Amino acid sequence: MFHSATVKLTAWYIGLVMAISLLFSIVLYNVGTNEIARGIHLQSDRLYNQFPVFANNSALRPGPDISISDHDLLLRLLFINIVVFLLAGLLSYWLARITLEPIEEAHEQQKLFTSNVSHELRTPLTALKMESEVALMNPDVTTTELKETLKSNLEEADKLDRLINNLLRLTRLEAEELKQNFGLISSREVTTEAVKQVEILADAHQIIIDKKIKDQTFLGDQGSVIQLLVILLDNAIKYSRPSSTVKIRNKLKGDRLVFSIVDQGRGIDKNALEHIFDRFYRSEDSRSKNEEKEGYGLGLSIAKMIADIHSAIITVTSEVGVGTEVEVSFPIDKLEKDQS
Repeated sequence: MFHSATVKLTAWYIGLVMAISLLFSIVLYNVGTNEIARGIHLQSDRLYNQFPVFANNSALRPGPDISISDHDLLLRLLFINIVVFLLAGLLSYWLARITLEPIEEAHEQQKLFTSNVSHELRTPLTALKMESEVALMNPDVTTTELKETLKSNLEEADKLDRLINNLLRLTRLEAEELKQNFGLISSREVTTEAVKQVEILADAHQIIIDKKIKDQTFLGDQGSVIQLLVILLDNAIKYSRPSSTVKIRNKLKGDRLVFSIVDQGRGIDKNALEHIFDRFYRSEDSRSKNEEKEGYGLGLSIAKMIADIHSAIITVTSEVGVGTEVEVSFPIDKLEKDQS
């Protein structure tokens, strides 16, 4: 599709350049031939005035000279237009590729995103359908078994609900200007609220959250910063060993406020680190060993988008079998330091 579009756009560029070149050539040819004719006639008149004896000599008439000059000018203009056509073809194709490459890349990302969404939606829907069909086809199904089926269906419905909510968050982050809602927010307040939102999950996984936060104001959207911290804490809890500790700290480092979240989980392989912020990315290890904890691979991509909107930087260091540390550094200025 984009190859055809490139060819069409190249043709439009060439057509535009050649139209300008031909129009300029026509004007130049008309002006040039008129000037040549006028110049030759002036020279002829001057010659006849100075030497009247040549006035009736047909060999000295300007007609042949004008025709030769016009023909020579026409050939030169034709050569120039051929050169312009060749150069315009090369430059037009290059310009068309530069113009369409970002659009093509965005189109491919959209196709991949749509394909991933379709796959992720289909998985819980298929499970819902199969479990319901099996229960309906069994004439001897018991009340207990029906309750188990309903419970399982509710779990799949919850997965769908989480996926849809995450997709809506992505859309909202891409569409809204969160910077219009920026204001001074407290590092202690956003951390306390984030920890509060993951306490139930931490208790369920027997994880202790060790929170030591120095209060510091910085510029941002409070709701989205809380969401970012919740996502990072949620991941740390899910991948930590039972009865281990997740630490959350903050510190000033130059002109930046750095939050750090450290877990004692299984760690992330080096090959997977560079992809963890990609939408729907899940490592093969997580798929095979811990599928129930992995979710849909959208959380970290949402966190990355929130960080980008705040001009924050997320860095992840991890060692397999030891744990993972995630740092998020937000920019702060002198006024914000003084107000803390």
